[in-house]
Amino acid sequence: MDKYKKVKNILLFILVANLVVAFLKLIVGSYINSSSVLADGFHSLSDSASNIVGIVGISIAARPRDKKHPYGHTKFEMLSSLFIGIMMVFIALKIMGEAVLNIKNPESLNMTNVSIVILVITLIINIIVSKYEYSVGKKINSYILISDSLHTKSDVYVSIGVLVTLICIKLGFPVIIDKVVSFVVGIFILHGAYEIFKSTIKILVDGAIIEENVIREIVVEFKEIKDIKNIRSRGSENDIHIDMDIMVEPDMTVEKSHELSHSIENTMRAKINQNIQVATHIEPFKK
Repeated sequence: MDKYKKVKNILLFILVANLVVAFLKLIVGSYINSSSVLADGFHSLSDSASNIVGIVGISIAARPRDKKHPYGHTKFEMLSSLFIGIMMVFIALKIMGEAVLNIKNPESLNMTNVSIVILVITLIINIIVSKYEYSVGKKINSYILISDSLHTKSDVYVSIGVLVTLICIKLGFPVIIDKVVSFVVGIFILHGAYEIFKSTIKILVDGAIIEENVIREIVVEFKEIKDIKNIRSRGSENDIHIDMDIMVEPDMTVEKSHELSHSIENTMRAKINQNIQVATHIEPFKK
């Protein structure tokens, strides 16, 4: 539960940072009449929305097991990540649609040096937030932090593109480039959503999390085991479930079988991941 509390505190801190960044970008975008800056601002605002979704999701995921959820509530963290990805898709499509509609009638921009400086500051904040969130997410195996950091990371690339666009316009490039970059912004957001879907859907549909060969190599080290069948794994790095059928000599006692099962689980925890739970179905070996 300490992990979930830490994740929640980080998300609250990042929520404040994202709101400040979004507020500054929307003000600058409105002032200089830039579609790409406004698109970037709404993207940052979606970062804040994803933080709120993450906070709600992690609060539910932290709940202990109960009769209705005997395996716990950990998948609510993945559901929150998936919802963030869906939000990003809708925002991307909206931005790209508006860019296509406005590309024929580009309006002039009111560029100022102050607006560029403000956007540089927001970019630096995003870079720091994204790197910090991703490193902590990897360290404590938090899918919601990793997903949220990918959302913020896409914002970094978008902001860089927007800055380059504004500088190009200031140097004399045609204003239509602002609309083109606004469309590219949407593509970057879609890519960020794809990265989130790729990592969370596999867990939600119970995809194998550990290769069968890795499990088999560990189990065959036990001399008592004569054969292994039906090896399966599912879950996330924080909650791995493995089950298998193992064949042993018919005269092995229940006590010895029980000890063997615990030895297998402890060995896997030591060699693969401390969060592994192993269910073994013991069968008599027939020659």
